[in-house]
Amino acid sequence: MEKIERLLKIELPAGQSAFLWGPRKTGKSTLLRGLFPESKFFDFLNTDLFFRFTNRPALLGEELDALPTEQLRKPIILDEVQKIPHILDEVHRLIENKGIQFVLCGSSARKLKRGQSNLLGGRAWRYELFPLVTAELRDWSLLDVLNKGMIPSHFQQPDAKRSLRAYVQDYIMEEVIQEGLVRNIPSFSRFFDSVGFSHGEMTNYLNISRDCGIDSKTVREYYQILIDTLMGIMIDPYKRRQNRMVITRTPKFYLFDTGVAGVITKRYISEERGELFGKAFEHFILMEIVAFRSYHSLDFQIGYWRTKTGLEVDFILGDGEIAIEVKGANRLDSKDLKGILTFTNELNPRKSIIVCNEPTERRVDKISIMPYRIFLAALWSKNIIA
Repeated sequence: MEKIERLLKIELPAGQSAFLWGPRKTGKSTLLRGLFPESKFFDFLNTDLFFRFTNRPALLGEELDALPTEQLRKPIILDEVQKIPHILDEVHRLIENKGIQFVLCGSSARKLKRGQSNLLGGRAWRYELFPLVTAELRDWSLLDVLNKGMIPSHFQQPDAKRSLRAYVQDYIMEEVIQEGLVRNIPSFSRFFDSVGFSHGEMTNYLNISRDCGIDSKTVREYYQILIDTLMGIMIDPYKRRQNRMVITRTPKFYLFDTGVAGVITKRYISEERGELFGKAFEHFILMEIVAFRSYHSLDFQIGYWRTKTGLEVDFILGDGEIAIEVKGANRLDSKDLKGILTFTNELNPRKSIIVCNEPTERRVDKISIMPYRIFLAALWSKNIIA
């Protein structure tokens, strides 16, 4: 497979430690081995290592005491750290007493939080690795991105269908069942299937609870599991300066990868048009925005705007600064502009953009109409929001 240089850089001052989180198979271990080739690396997926350190976390300090002083000046890498939560007490001791620097890597902090593990009280910066983004690729096609997704190994396969299905099954088995995150496996499996019907739509907890045969409180908890294990995000409605006709309470849930979403929603997109294409296209643009925000250490909010009459803007960035509507059409007409024009006239954002499949960029009143490749180039150049 072609080696792809990732955008995320972990640059730590002397003595500073870090957490690196990211969904499974996004390339965390490969990234860390590339960034810190001389560091001592502990991989807790190694069964022997796992059992040794589970029984005696203090063994970490003893093994580090045996290393040459020069190697201790490099960050110590602990991979899949969530598998041994109590080792973080030993990490804390070594940071405080010996000034050792760590990079702690994993796919979920949920098990650490549930076990009230030591999360180092701000002594470690947080980084997150996402699937591939377009700024990391020399060549890509939109249909490949929407069908295969951007997990590196899937994206680089000629046919990723089986790998994607296995990935989803492995997630349920490894991340949820084996880590003991849920007690009722059949109900969670039904919920996981139902995510496909509500993906990218306003989340109605009551309807999902009826479909799955579980109470709405459990549905909320299951969504939180997906968020904590980095399998998806919720975006809330934009609430500032709203009238009674605007929806202000119901969030939307999006999975972290278009290919994974395709498996769960049982879709395959063969052409760049139609409702399924439009929804996947919107999802793809959101994931680029989310990764851009994280990689550039920005903290702007991402929301959506919708009225009770059905007018909508897909994404509102910051405190209403940027309004972005995503349309899969290769030719827009006046009805495609209605939602974003209404928002723009009422709330006066700094920029209003329709990201679409048209061939050339143009402007209508206050609205910039941008082909998706032009928009993405502008986004990663910090010309949309910074």
